[in-house]
Amino acid sequence: MTAMTAAQLLVACLAENGTDRVFGVPGESYLAVLDALHDRNDIQFINCRQEGGAAMAAEADGKLTGRPGVCMVTRGPGATNASSGVHVAFQDSTPMILLVGQVGRGMVDREAFQEIDYRRMFGQMAKWVAQIDDPARVPEYMTRAFSTALSGRPGPVVLALPEDMLTETVPDAVVPEAARPVQSAPTPEALAELRDMLAASTRPLLLVGGGGWSAAVSADVRAFAVANEVPVAATFRCQDYLDNGDPYYVGHVGIGVDPNLGRRVKESDLLMVLGPRLGEMTTGGYKLLPPPEAGPPLVHIHAGAEELNRVYRATLPINAAAAAGARALAALGQVRQDPDVSWRTGARADYLAFCEGAPSPGAVQMRDVVRHISDTVGADAIVSNGAGNYAVWVHRFFAYRKFRSELAPTSGSMGYGLPAAVAAAARHPDRPVVCFAGDGCFMMTCQEFSTAVHYGLKLVAIVANNGMYATIRMHQERHYPGRVSGTDLVNPDFAALALAMGGHGETVTATEDFPAAFARALAAPGPALIELKLDPEALTPTQTLSQVRGG
Repeated sequence: MTAMTAAQLLVACLAENGTDRVFGVPGESYLAVLDALHDRNDIQFINCRQEGGAAMAAEADGKLTGRPGVCMVTRGPGATNASSGVHVAFQDSTPMILLVGQVGRGMVDREAFQEIDYRRMFGQMAKWVAQIDDPARVPEYMTRAFSTALSGRPGPVVLALPEDMLTETVPDAVVPEAARPVQSAPTPEALAELRDMLAASTRPLLLVGGGGWSAAVSADVRAFAVANEVPVAATFRCQDYLDNGDPYYVGHVGIGVDPNLGRRVKESDLLMVLGPRLGEMTTGGYKLLPPPEAGPPLVHIHAGAEELNRVYRATLPINAAAAAGARALAALGQVRQDPDVSWRTGARADYLAFCEGAPSPGAVQMRDVVRHISDTVGADAIVSNGAGNYAVWVHRFFAYRKFRSELAPTSGSMGYGLPAAVAAAARHPDRPVVCFAGDGCFMMTCQEFSTAVHYGLKLVAIVANNGMYATIRMHQERHYPGRVSGTDLVNPDFAALALAMGGHGETVTATEDFPAAFARALAAPGPALIELKLDPEALTPTQTLSQVRGG
């Protein structure tokens, strides 16, 4: 035991729980924490340029490590900006801790400068929200924060830190050992029932996704699939959960789903779901699998008991974390005897055919750009993206070869790709990092390119510039054809912007010029950006703007 300020004790608890970096924007309300970090060499503070970017970077770091990503921001406006990243963590089931500087305890409930009640503000987008008023209870709150973020369905925790509390001394401070999260596992009875269902099935299909995954989980899933001749499909933006080159991988169920795969989901006689909630994007607005009865017999394995039977009545609900569920599946061994392999091989053939695609209007072909990147960067590459129609090309034509190589928000948050790439480049400087963003998406968090320059991070941002908010324009043209309002964009010269920030920047106006430009971007000593000049007619891989409008 030793005397520590509350700020020093908090930082020590972070280190004990494996935190080696904190993303944030400096604020007066938590200067004591910054001072506590000053003398330590085991935790790096990464100074971002806006709290939304900092929170998204922390969320991405949580995805990459499986440990809570940590973000620290100041009160009021700082916390409000950071809420976008907290929302991503909640919907993506990512462990994360947001630490918010708060007004002094003697000023609470007076609407002091930048005061917000964070319990009310974050109540619906975090697993737990609390305020530490007693410095002696810092270890208790920090242990609970890490445990809550990791246990059950992973997610974000928010802790408010009154600035006067942080400077108080705890005379007999004790730093507890790292929190041990609580995870559920399948019961023997549930596994016996699953075995019987699997043995009787002729068209099984496994959907994978959700939080709590790792390379070991992926290996267990593959072992189960191979032993029982089960095709595996990824749910929305979880395409790196099984090597896309594996013969048992049959595609992704999400936006732009292959109609043949959608048909197979409905035709399955045993739909096993490991990890995901089966949300709106994966189920095509709940039309692919209409609730409450999904259609096929449903085995739903999920870490959060409260999620099971919440939307879909499962034939067999199993409350289990992804790791425990995958281990149990692998341990089943071969259950299906002499299965018909055509169900799996046909699904795989459909997937490979879907990956061919067709040309789109314009001199720059997103299909060919994405394919070139996929063929060039290697299996170790990490690819990030935010939200927008450009991402449909990424999800369809990029082959993810290992876990964790995809950073993409299932929450559909624009601006996510660049902060996520910053986190990836900081965490894995030895791996290629490529960020895809639309022109609207990139401008949401473009200032984090400066963060990459600041820390000398190598990443390549691919900005698909078609001069509009294409997703919203698509819906606009469907419902109000020819009546364009609020969806056109006037953009900067993105290559010049990258140069102005201290990075490498180029503009590509023809597909054949992209390979050389990409090679130069990869060779750049720091962050690089390539702007693609796209034809606005190229709305999606399957539709043009004129087709949507009805012209």
